[in-house]
Amino acid sequence: MKILIADDDPQLVRALRITLAAHGYEVIAAPDGVAAVALAAKESPDIVMVDLGMPRLDGIQVIEALRGWSAAPIIVVSGRTGSADKVEALDAGADDYVSKPFQIDELLARLRALSRRTGAASTAPVVRFADVVIDLSTKTVTRAGDRVHLTPTEWRILEFLARNPGSLVTRQALLKDIWGTEQVADTGYLRLYMSQLRKKLEADPGHPVHLLTESGMGYRLVVDA
Repeated sequence: MKILIADDDPQLVRALRITLAAHGYEVIAAPDGVAAVALAAKESPDIVMVDLGMPRLDGIQVIEALRGWSAAPIIVVSGRTGSADKVEALDAGADDYVSKPFQIDELLARLRALSRRTGAASTAPVVRFADVVIDLSTKTVTRAGDRVHLTPTEWRILEFLARNPGSLVTRQALLKDIWGTEQVADTGYLRLYMSQLRKKLEADPGHPVHLLTESGMGYRLVVDA
């Protein structure tokens, strides 16, 4: 099992590398947040261990970036012990939180628990269709090499579809993800946003072949093989 350690403390990383390797884990390490996101995209680790206080991108930003495309369990290992820090990390998408200093037996037990979780596979951080490239890790969209500006809501809709390529995404699921409840009345907002996305991303918005409407059910993103 491969573990990515994102921490700027070289002594701690060295100690964890030795200890975890002795327990059968393959360890890769990143000294800052930007390197952590890049290494996660390249290596597809089974578990990610993140410190909150890192340079370039802090731990919260790393968690948010990874959660754009990866379902791999994330455990925060940090010297910040305040409840507000823990809540922020868990709300951002972390699965567990261990405070420094920690007992190695406790950390190993947490890792075993996370490794037993199902559904830890991650989807590709880049989704392509036609001349459109959606980068889920950097939250950017390009078309024929040019950056496409999306509103925050347009991005959330597209991101949700891109995380489930080829699958039917119901209107209720989109409403819950964007507005936080399945009870939000659909007053045409989703149709409006999908129309805007098609104008920006489809070759022929009036006859879309990638951003499809499934009548009475929801929407589907058809991507290239």
